[in-house]
Amino acid sequence: MKALILAAGYATRLYPLTKEYPKPLLLVEGRSIVDYIVDKLEEIQEIDEVIIVTNSKFIAKFRTWKKDTKRKIRISLVDDQTKNLEDRRGAIGDMAFAILNKRVKDDLLVVGGDNLFAGDLGDFVDFSRSHSAHPAIGVYDIGCKSEAKKYGVIKLDSNMRIVDFKEKPRSPQSTLVAMCLYYFPKKKLGLLKEYMETNTHAHDATGFYIDWLRKKETVFGYIFEEDWFDIGDHKFYNKAKKEFARK
Repeated sequence: MKALILAAGYATRLYPLTKEYPKPLLLVEGRSIVDYIVDKLEEIQEIDEVIIVTNSKFIAKFRTWKKDTKRKIRISLVDDQTKNLEDRRGAIGDMAFAILNKRVKDDLLVVGGDNLFAGDLGDFVDFSRSHSAHPAIGVYDIGCKSEAKKYGVIKLDSNMRIVDFKEKPRSPQSTLVAMCLYYFPKKKLGLLKEYMETNTHAHDATGFYIDWLRKKETVFGYIFEEDWFDIGDHKFYNKAKKEFARK
């Protein structure tokens, strides 16, 4: 199994912190966000390589981070060849680019480079592998419908299959939201290419891909019980700095 960390965004909502610095390398209690993510990935025995896809603007900073970090697991960097917000590939575009660039033919675990988890990613992998013929995504009960409006909102059936998905709905019917955490069995990786070819204008928000995917394919959702921090703006970054490392 390979792991892919999405770290090619330009994080304009966190300016000026991220104007010349990538969001996944911002510090929480003295360590970068990506270090916490790699900690979790190193605990999963099935993963033999962590691929980090970033952009031309920030690749040098990730090279410095990689040089300075001491890790047991193999880490590879991929430059998506973009330099600014206007030519970005988007999250789905970066997934497809990294898979092609690295010739990934294994099961793939995808993690957003701005996500911090208090829970065990190994439990998510075990759940996903128990349904290994199908994709799975991480789900979090955000507990508040007004907050759920900012995310992709999910409905699960009794077998944990996704039966409905709405990207940033005005009136959420649930407080279950999609995390930027995905498992793709190797036999389903080709669906990314199919989506890219048929949906040329919806490559940034991963929710559009999940909604498309669940209409073509059974997709399972795994609910994380422990805290999750999606660091999209100053509010959530400050919250993570206050709370995450103490969990």
